[in-house]
Amino acid sequence: MPPFSPPASFPSRDAVVAALRAAGCVFAEDEAELILSAARTPGERDAMVTRRVAGHPLELVVGWAEFRGLRITVEPGVFVPRRRTEFLVEQALAHASHTSVVVDLCCGSGAVGAALAAALGEVELHAADIDPAAVRCARANVAAAGGHAHEGDLFEALPGRLRGRIGILAANVPYVPTDEVPLLPAEARDHEPLTALDGGDDGLDVLRRVAAEAPEWLAPGGILLVETSERQAPDAVGAFTRAGLSARLAEDGERYAHVVVGTRVR
Repeated sequence: MPPFSPPASFPSRDAVVAALRAAGCVFAEDEAELILSAARTPGERDAMVTRRVAGHPLELVVGWAEFRGLRITVEPGVFVPRRRTEFLVEQALAHASHTSVVVDLCCGSGAVGAALAAALGEVELHAADIDPAAVRCARANVAAAGGHAHEGDLFEALPGRLRGRIGILAANVPYVPTDEVPLLPAEARDHEPLTALDGGDDGLDVLRRVAAEAPEWLAPGGILLVETSERQAPDAVGAFTRAGLSARLAEDGERYAHVVVGTRVR
């Protein structure tokens, strides 16, 4: 967004819309409605508008993101769930609709785990992330499902009793190649944690680690699902196969979503 110097206050809806439009917000009217409904006081309203026109993601400004019909709490410094990731949830539900243990690895806000639990009903839900801010946020979002949030590096964060029991292992790993991180939109580059974006030289460092360890954590017939890009998909499938998983690629052209699904052979 271009530089914008906001006035001291935004006393009306029209003033809010004008400020957002001047800052380059394409859907200024819709964003104004969200901000006005979220703000509890005029001062809070003005602070929200000021942050938005300065380039902060709308979800972090209002404090929540919609994900599969759920209102997911998001806090500053936490990865904002993308709508394309709903495709990962759909693939999980299509292939493991009767599972009893669900893990949301690299969970960020915990949106994936919360959505899976909401659809599946009674499940044992665990979310894990290396970022303390993400874990705090996820803990709030999975609480309604009786879920647990753990802090640590990938599988090291999980209770050992989950080995060999996980039916759905959803891992929305970082997959942006390191030298492409500076090319990301400013909303992501400047306001989301690097650990949630940077996947190493080719973007697949974390994916390979997850795939290599997943078989010992999955139940027989359990599935691992990881989001990736179209360009990286063949190498991602190869990493799953080398780990001993039966792998396939699922694609959704409308959402430009690519998910590798790996099954632990019974």
